[in-house]
Amino acid sequence: MMKDPRPLNDKAFIHECIKQLYKFLTEHGYVYSVSMKSLQAPSTKDFLKIFAFLYGFLCPSYEIPDTKFEEEVPRIFKDLGYPFALSKSSLYAVGAPHTWPHIVAALVWLIDCIKLFLDYTIKCYEKFMSGADTFEEENAELQSKLKDLYTVDASKLESLEEENRALNEQIARLEQQREKEPNSLESLKNLKASLQSDVEKYKAYLSSLESHSSILDEKLRGLDEEISRLELECEAMRQENARLQNIVDNQKYSVTDIERINHEKNELQQTINKLTKDLETGQQQMWSEELKYTRGKEAIEAQLADYHKLARKLKLIPKGAENSKGYDFEIKFNPLAGAKCLVKYRAQVYVPLRELLNESEEEISKALNKKIALEDTLEQMNTMKTESRRNVRMLKEEVQKLDVLYQQTVKEAEDQDEKCARELESLEKHKHLLESAVNKGLSEAMDELEAVQREYQLVLQSTTEERGKVTHDLLNLLEMVATHVGSLEKHLEEQIAKADTEYEGCMSEDLLKNIKEIAEKYKSRAALFKTPGE
Repeated sequence: MMKDPRPLNDKAFIHECIKQLYKFLTEHGYVYSVSMKSLQAPSTKDFLKIFAFLYGFLCPSYEIPDTKFEEEVPRIFKDLGYPFALSKSSLYAVGAPHTWPHIVAALVWLIDCIKLFLDYTIKCYEKFMSGADTFEEENAELQSKLKDLYTVDASKLESLEEENRALNEQIARLEQQREKEPNSLESLKNLKASLQSDVEKYKAYLSSLESHSSILDEKLRGLDEEISRLELECEAMRQENARLQNIVDNQKYSVTDIERINHEKNELQQTINKLTKDLETGQQQMWSEELKYTRGKEAIEAQLADYHKLARKLKLIPKGAENSKGYDFEIKFNPLAGAKCLVKYRAQVYVPLRELLNESEEEISKALNKKIALEDTLEQMNTMKTESRRNVRMLKEEVQKLDVLYQQTVKEAEDQDEKCARELESLEKHKHLLESAVNKGLSEAMDELEAVQREYQLVLQSTTEERGKVTHDLLNLLEMVATHVGSLEKHLEEQIAKADTEYEGCMSEDLLKNIKEIAEKYKSRAALFKTPGE
């Protein structure tokens, strides 16, 4: 997987990518609401809708997955040949500042592929409608554009195909190995522990073999020297016996000589017996050492057999085995090779085993690093999950508080409604009282007005008959009427002011429209009452 060379940390580049995405969506009939602002940090749901819309150009039957979209979306990009990695963790928070640049760049790459595909399809269809059955030119042009899009080096295609075949074979072999050994990390750990234990055992065993071989060599050299010495002594004694026997055969001895010779013969016999006994002891010791040597050899061969059995089990031998890496781990023990063979065996086995152990440790280290990365991802997911649970708990608490507040508000509203109903009832009663009082006052005023009009008619008739005589009386009458009208107006103004005060007190709830109409009627009647006086 190659490193992304695009400037994903450049805000101008990301803005241009968002602009291209927005333009493509709006020009090709994206049914959902979208804007440049919403594309700055979209939600995961919005991203899935956009991805399903774009991928629908290449696969019309595609539908948004209900679950595991974080695995399916990277797989689709990989199948389409997207040269950069999209991690599953980045799809959990699509609009985050550190993940959205990678995702929007991938969507722009997908748009380029769609445009290429649509252009190729249109050209082929136009040519087909013209009667063509083959599209070599369009295919060649598409292949050239695809090579430019994927930056394909034609000179490396064969080597890449060969490498691809080798990688596919290796993948198949690893898949088979993974099926046989599902827990490769655990098996590698066990193999490492076993190999380390075997190395320590072989070190100790080789050291003991070296020391034991040195001791045996020293003992063999001593026995060889002792045997050579005894053989020389025996040969000298044989020569001496032959000489003495020759003397005995050729000379005549006296009794003294014979006794001396017998005495020397006895001493020599004793010496021979002693040397024979020493020789037998040496041979017995040599036999014991050879027996020990044979037993040691058998023990070595048994340990070698165990070693070969374990090596075959670990697929280290024969030389072409799976885990041998081309090294020959088979030890061909030769007792006659001497102590130098141990150095040879150590160079043959120890150094390659150390290399294999180092490789195993590197693989284990990589696996542990991958495990740590997965654990970090899991920890991040757990943190996000905990944060989400905390947010949900806080939202639930807010909902509970809002429910309590809603209940309180409803109760207060009901209390307020009851209070308003009681006040309305009270105001209605007060309105009826005001209407009865105003009607009563109006009736009295109308009666007085009719009386005044009757008096005015009488005065007018008497004035017509006796204008000059009753002028003074008419003036007095008019003055009295004016005084009465003034008092009546004052009384009406006080009633109107009182009604206005009560009306303004109830204006906030707008419950006394009838009172306002009554006051207006009362004012109009008062105005009518003023007209005859004028």
